[in-house]
Amino acid sequence: MGDKLDFMREELAAAKAEKRYVNIRTMDSPADGWMVVDGKKVLNFCTNNYLGLANHPELKAAAKKAVDEWGVGPAAVRTIAGTQALHVECEQRMAAFKQVEAALLVQSGFCANQAAIPPLVGRDKEAGAQDVIFSDRLNHASIIDGARLSGAKIVVYEHCDPASLEQQIKENLPNFRRGLMVTDGVFSMDGDVAPLDKLYEVAAKYDVMTMVDDAHGEGVLGNGRGIVAHFGLEGQFDVEIGTLSKAFGVMGGVIAGKSVVIDYIRQKARPNLFSSALTPADTAACMASVDYVENHPELVERLWQNAEYFKAGIQRLGIDTGHTETPIVPVMLGDVKLAKEFSARLFEYGVFAMALGFPTVPRGAARIRVMNTAAHSQEDLDQGLEIFERVARELDVI
Repeated sequence: MGDKLDFMREELAAAKAEKRYVNIRTMDSPADGWMVVDGKKVLNFCTNNYLGLANHPELKAAAKKAVDEWGVGPAAVRTIAGTQALHVECEQRMAAFKQVEAALLVQSGFCANQAAIPPLVGRDKEAGAQDVIFSDRLNHASIIDGARLSGAKIVVYEHCDPASLEQQIKENLPNFRRGLMVTDGVFSMDGDVAPLDKLYEVAAKYDVMTMVDDAHGEGVLGNGRGIVAHFGLEGQFDVEIGTLSKAFGVMGGVIAGKSVVIDYIRQKARPNLFSSALTPADTAACMASVDYVENHPELVERLWQNAEYFKAGIQRLGIDTGHTETPIVPVMLGDVKLAKEFSARLFEYGVFAMALGFPTVPRGAARIRVMNTAAHSQEDLDQGLEIFERVARELDVI
């Protein structure tokens, strides 16, 4: 006779049988171009450390100095006793970097979407009013979760399709109190870029609020300032979501935009009201990272040079790299079992690049996702490409 936990055992067994079970590796060294993973030194193509800053001496020095001056934690939520002068300084720095009026620092990029969406749109049962969210079909899980938490109606438009967005707005907006269009800037599974200028044009035409998650665009596009700068739309989007744990190499999230919008979210966002503030070390390191990115444009240039070099090498092997337009290079394999075996062989030969399958990507679209970084030399890339070719030949991919 079974018990109440049998459903867990059955699902875990099925995941293992279908090669969907995630075996979590342990990092034995800091994030960098080369890492020690499960005790083995490997060439790292896995982390989101686009500019190679996660282990940078200047960022570490800023974090250590902040601990000495401010302690290890704020010990309170932002609205009670957790807002340190360091947080205010960082918010002003982020607003200046993004060329917007104001910014709010939160605990993570995932938190930022959950913090920003529910205050903007929702459902008022007493008034009998509901709002509507127009969301790209491939938006990140944090956007989806934030949208669900809001209670607003979620209407999906086709991926990166302004015509589909306009059609959905025409059909649905008249039935709701107000609307919000939200999209990722760079889509992390495929590496493609949202046509932000055209999406903004459609949303503005119908007076719909606009929001973009720039997690994989900051430090990458727009000379490092992100996708909004890439399209010359600085200050025009109502909400910009930033993630300080990727190209900036630290931890934290930021909500940026017009002063009235940020002030409104600050008063209502549950992660701001009910969760402790970002640590002093993270906050100081974030500011140091933004300063470094602004002062070293060659990092962004090197990232793109590395990405183009690696992508061209994979394509020369005859392997599909999908629709990528960024340093995210998906090595498309299709079958999840093949992708898992490919990743295991890569690791055996000294390359760390994880397989992604359902539900992270659609069934039949499994891949190895290569995350390029400015921390790699050309010799590193050549070595990586040689190993990719070796594995691809062993597994009859080419």
